[in-house]
Amino acid sequence: MREPVRILHAVVNMNRGGAETLLMNLYRSIDRNRIQFDFLTSFEGVYDDEIRRLGGRIYRIPSIRSGPKKYVKGLDQFFHEHPETIIIHAHMDKLSGIVLERAHKAGVPIRIAHSHNTSSEGSSLIKMYKWGAGKKIKFSATHFIACSKEAGRWLFPDQNDYLVLTNTIRTESFLFNKMNRRRIRVQLGLDETHTLFGHVGRFQTQKNHVFLLKRFAAVHASEPAARLILIGAGPLETELRKLASRLGISNYVLFAGIQEDIEGFLHAMDVFVFPSLHEGLPVSVIEAQAAGLPCLLANTITPDIDIQAGLCRFLPLSEPERWEKMMRGLALRRNERCSRLIEKKAGRFDSLQAAKDLQSFYESRVREAERYGTDYLYTNV
Repeated sequence: MREPVRILHAVVNMNRGGAETLLMNLYRSIDRNRIQFDFLTSFEGVYDDEIRRLGGRIYRIPSIRSGPKKYVKGLDQFFHEHPETIIIHAHMDKLSGIVLERAHKAGVPIRIAHSHNTSSEGSSLIKMYKWGAGKKIKFSATHFIACSKEAGRWLFPDQNDYLVLTNTIRTESFLFNKMNRRRIRVQLGLDETHTLFGHVGRFQTQKNHVFLLKRFAAVHASEPAARLILIGAGPLETELRKLASRLGISNYVLFAGIQEDIEGFLHAMDVFVFPSLHEGLPVSVIEAQAAGLPCLLANTITPDIDIQAGLCRFLPLSEPERWEKMMRGLALRRNERCSRLIEKKAGRFDSLQAAKDLQSFYESRVREAERYGTDYLYTNV
């Protein structure tokens, strides 16, 4: 029996972020007798133990934060020590250009750039560096994948041919469950008299938590039983806690950290609020809809995220009072009767079919590389 094809995924770490969650959904669903995932990372992640249980390998190199030269040296050393690498799949947006350039130099035949976003984060200097790194993608990638058309146009402005692989979830895991709701709300010290607004996302500028906290403060002023739960971690957490204190809502905002039982927390919520400044195709919004949550979203997010179950509302960030009014109006009590409809509507975001499609994509590329040799360069998807 042939050994499984090993795919090397380049990420910062395997914590619960959008791209990382997508990868794990695909990894759990793919035929691991034929395809195995390995990970090139710079930091430990919450998914590391599960990856190893599934048969994956995790490699560490210095972070880009330690300096570009040290990062490039780490990449070169890795590829020198692992000449068996035939497919690298990079998920680092514009910084994928550096990863793929070094892979190209090392002779890795299949080099995939994957866009998960529509904008870069960081200071002007960092954005300038990322811009330069992003220019390398055109010349160092052999294949291009994006989570949405918008994400593809952003990272591959000169590339007309790229595969749109929609972000996916294991739908059945998120369908609403009353016992989950009751269990988590008891854990949080809440009962059914409380309206729980929620958000899942890393504490960084892109997610726009400052806007969310200010809107919640206004809602709480008129609805004292309202609560807000923020699931995630990140560099802005201390700053956001201070803001909650200044707004007088510290006792009503729950900073829950990184949670493995996302399904249970989504079931405990009443409204999902997501005012991001930019996104590709956020997995957390798909999960929230599968859980039956009404979702209030910034109109910066692609309408393709809507599963058409009547759960999404889009508003401009320039109209904060409309957000506050909509937050008050969206809260509702969900039940299991709507699960069948939601399961049907969310089917196009289910990871089982996406995993089959990606597996076919990988295997086709390997066959082509074997046919045409190690100098093979294929630029159409």
